[in-house]
Amino acid sequence: MAENSFLTYKDKPLVKSGNEIYYGSMAEPFVVRFTVLSVKKEGENELPERVRVELLKSDTQLSDKERVVKDTVKDSFFDALDFGFVWLERALKNQ
Repeated sequence: MAENSFLTYKDKPLVKSGNEIYYGSMAEPFVVRFTVLSVKKEGENELPERVRVELLKSDTQLSDKERVVKDTVKDSFFDALDFGFVWLERALKNQ
């Protein structure tokens, strides 16, 4: 039987859909959405250059606008990932 496996970062799943990457579990009250706004070429690879970071309520019954708790734009995916991790950890801790 095949087991579902996701790429994880600090024990939370990372799921990619198009130019969006979701970090966290929808079973928890908050998740982070990273939206790749632009990419740069590194040899044959494309790397995210500008990335929007949004801390979202995971309640999909809310409108997109109501779900956004915090947002910012970062100039690298690694900076964006650091911000998203801290925001998510703080939001989940303060529940």
